[in-house]
Amino acid sequence: MASPVNNTQIEFASLCKAGGGLKGGPAKGKVLDLLRSSGQALNVLAYQDARERLDALPDANPWHVCFVLGLCWGHLAKLDVDFVAHAVAALADWNDDDLAAACSFHLERGPEPIRNSLAGAHVLFRKVTLPAALPSTLEQLSVAQQRWLSPILHPTDRPPYIGSWNATAMFMSALFAQPSLAKTQLTPKPILPPGGPIFAGLKMLHAVGVLSKHPAGSMLDDAAFEPGALYENNALMVELLEGSSGWCLTDVHSGVYMLGTRDPRSATWI
Repeated sequence: MASPVNNTQIEFASLCKAGGGLKGGPAKGKVLDLLRSSGQALNVLAYQDARERLDALPDANPWHVCFVLGLCWGHLAKLDVDFVAHAVAALADWNDDDLAAACSFHLERGPEPIRNSLAGAHVLFRKVTLPAALPSTLEQLSVAQQRWLSPILHPTDRPPYIGSWNATAMFMSALFAQPSLAKTQLTPKPILPPGGPIFAGLKMLHAVGVLSKHPAGSMLDDAAFEPGALYENNALMVELLEGSSGWCLTDVHSGVYMLGTRDPRSATWI
């Protein structure tokens, strides 16, 4: 791996160099151990972040908070309490002041991805009726996700900049807000976000023989996507999950995220 940015990537490079796996790649069991420990360590932080943001805005629509958290975890905006407050206010009552304030928390991709993501979500929240409270079962959360995905997967109705990450990250945030529920997830109900660093991490794992298939789709969130890619890439995460024990699908997701991210801040996360 060229220029690793965190300890997960450093250790993965070391495992690849040591070999012991199929076709000269790293030992699969050791890679899975690394992903499990990294994912579970990152999730401690994610559980805390989700709970703190929801507790800070007790009167807000919890789905709005979860969507905005997804923007932060998708490396579009700084995970700052003021960003979350302004972005949630813009979703609840579309206005230029909150939108401008939210966009000021952009990272290196600039303000437009934040503006476009919030605009697309605002359209969707007007179209889709979700439960008033976050569902407390995986099945109910999956039903809500299918309702949310319906206009996104429509060939002409998809709002701009609601690609694979923005279409699904809100539901991952809802899981992180309920750690005991997240820890029971062994199947992709709900579907977890497959784009960005996840796509990159899955691609690396396939390249070294740990996964059976190359991930589907792309890393970009501003383009349309095939719904099949969501399920194919989640199936690859299930393949990783079933290769070891003592973890859940969000642990797998976070471990793959640590492997695939290029965010230098990730060196301080675990």
